[in-house]
Amino acid sequence: MNPSQLAYAVPAAGALALAYAFWKASWVRAQPAGNEKMQEIALLIKQGAMAFLGREYKVLAIFVAIVAVLLGVTNMSGENQSPLIAAAFVLGAFASGLAGYFGMRIATDANVRTTQAATIGLPQALDVAFSGGAVMGMSVVGLATIGLGGCYIVFSSVFGSDVNGLATNLSVLTGFSMGASSIALFARVGGGIYTKAADVGADLVGKVESGLPEDDPRNPAVIADNVGDNVGDVAGMGADLFESFVGAIVGAMVLAISYAEVGKGNLGPVVLPMLVAAAGILCSIVGTFFVKTREGGNPQVALDTGAFGAAGVMALATFGIAKFLWPEGGAHVVDASGNPGADAILWWQVGVATVVGLATGVAVGMITSYYCSMGKRPVNSIVEQSRTGTATNIIAGLAIGMSSTAWPIIVIATGVLVSNEVAGLYGVAIAALGMLSTTGIQLAVDAYGPIADNAGGIAEMSHQPPHVRERTDKLDAVGNTTAAIGKGFAIGSAAMTALALFAAFMQQAKITSIDLAKPEVMAGCFIGGMLPFLFSSMAMSAVGEAAMDMIVEVRRQFREIPGLLEGTALPDTARCVDISTAAAIKKMVVPGAMAIISPVAFGIVFGAEALGGMLAGCTVSGVLLAIFMSNAGGAWDNAKKSFEGEGYKMPDGQFHKKGSPTHQAAVVGDTVGDPFKDTAGPSLNILVKLMSVVALVIGPLLVKVGPSGLFGLLR
Repeated sequence: MNPSQLAYAVPAAGALALAYAFWKASWVRAQPAGNEKMQEIALLIKQGAMAFLGREYKVLAIFVAIVAVLLGVTNMSGENQSPLIAAAFVLGAFASGLAGYFGMRIATDANVRTTQAATIGLPQALDVAFSGGAVMGMSVVGLATIGLGGCYIVFSSVFGSDVNGLATNLSVLTGFSMGASSIALFARVGGGIYTKAADVGADLVGKVESGLPEDDPRNPAVIADNVGDNVGDVAGMGADLFESFVGAIVGAMVLAISYAEVGKGNLGPVVLPMLVAAAGILCSIVGTFFVKTREGGNPQVALDTGAFGAAGVMALATFGIAKFLWPEGGAHVVDASGNPGADAILWWQVGVATVVGLATGVAVGMITSYYCSMGKRPVNSIVEQSRTGTATNIIAGLAIGMSSTAWPIIVIATGVLVSNEVAGLYGVAIAALGMLSTTGIQLAVDAYGPIADNAGGIAEMSHQPPHVRERTDKLDAVGNTTAAIGKGFAIGSAAMTALALFAAFMQQAKITSIDLAKPEVMAGCFIGGMLPFLFSSMAMSAVGEAAMDMIVEVRRQFREIPGLLEGTALPDTARCVDISTAAAIKKMVVPGAMAIISPVAFGIVFGAEALGGMLAGCTVSGVLLAIFMSNAGGAWDNAKKSFEGEGYKMPDGQFHKKGSPTHQAAVVGDTVGDPFKDTAGPSLNILVKLMSVVALVIGPLLVKVGPSGLFGLLR
């Protein structure tokens, strides 16, 4: 079958993913939702989450409209493709937003049903929570492949399938990737600000000052905290992986133009990334059927069986896809002069590069899990240093976060070098896609976490028997580990995807090398390296300011509402939800705009090579800072959780229990780590990729401006 005809299988696989998501959503909604009190609490969470999403999407609609107009009137390459780039941008933004909407709706339906299922048993609760996560995962990959595959097919009929037509087609597809990345950044930053403002307020006033337990219904910020789990870790994470998935596919497709066989009409290398993504959907669906446990079993084992099993099948499937699509005799890389290179890349090398990507993702996830898991040495060291107060707890957490950057970077660098050695830069791009090929089930495992967390909150607020909270806590504890592993996958994929997009940008901008001896290039490196710190500062400051408002409000309610602390009066939860919502919407705009404006302005003023230096600096510092923040925050979180239950036994034999000064020091450390791991850290992944995507989109424009930009013209 002709590779062009196989492209039709891509949107077909996406449609299958959406059909599966619809089936799972229908099954979840058919489960019992518990008693009236449970449903009342769940309704408050759902209303808060959907209200936030509605207000966020109104702001994003204005942003999308403005950027689409600018893209539409800017003639990128002289071929009048700008209106189509603008249309693809809008479609990518819409698909990403729609995936977040689907995921949010089902997550807020699944939480209370997970609580009710936990009254029956652990296996039933796992089924409901994971099924809710699967809807998010399949919605993301389904909408991504329908959007990308559909655009590719339509634009192929418009531009043709020769080299020039294919290059124009893929240039337009970068608009789809930019739309997805833009929504992802705002969703991550906005969701992160929301959830951490509520979490910090609930913890510091409720737990530390008032001595209330987790998710106590007397705490006015608890509903906002539960809403935040959804807007940050369901919609935010979904948008994050949506743009990673799309970016990895588009980056590999653009690099495929460098292969001589494409000029001969063999489009196999171009279509291959989309088919790898389509096959990943099938493997992910199969993997979901293996996520089962028994009463008293370990849900982590069930989730790992599904996720790693799907990855293993995907590794084998990639070899089959490469064998079928790759040019017979191999494909040659075209050099700068347009001549084919001497060494051909063979089909099996493409398969090996994909496996390298899968292995890199798993390794980074496992390393992240080690640094963030209860009972492991890094977390235990933070727990033990909490005995001497908050200061030593924070010092220990910072040290663990810094040291945790070493092994992930070594693994990522090794993955880049090996995949490049095996199959060139195309191999690096395929390795990045290999990490993300089973995004459907990876995101299902990740989105399961906040559903389980919400279920525990509903159990506490509706006064369920202790065994129900024990089951939801068991699910939630696993969710913390899956979240840490998911962040590791996201960081690893961000690094490799950014490199693939960087190479694609150089190809689009027609530059073959970046000379660090040039002052403008070195200046770009410094400015690019600074941007993740400035971006993180904005995100952290936003959380701090919103948390201050939340703390003041919670203290006011405890002081002014008679009987609230005694449990005889109800808190004003709506006011806390509104504080988080307003802060998130207001504070997400400037960091998001900076990520888009910076590469455009710098590239036009100083040229493509200087922009390349900026991207390199941003990628290096951004990935390192993301690993540091995510792992430090995760370690602080589980250090705090180590005191819950029976308490923590120190090396000297003393037990430090929940509510002790040692536990309170750990709570403060966790509060510091919250915006690290759930706001700034995850957002940096998107910052790195978004800047590369923006550079890729404006690459043809930079060719017209000239190699030294406007600054060079003024010399």
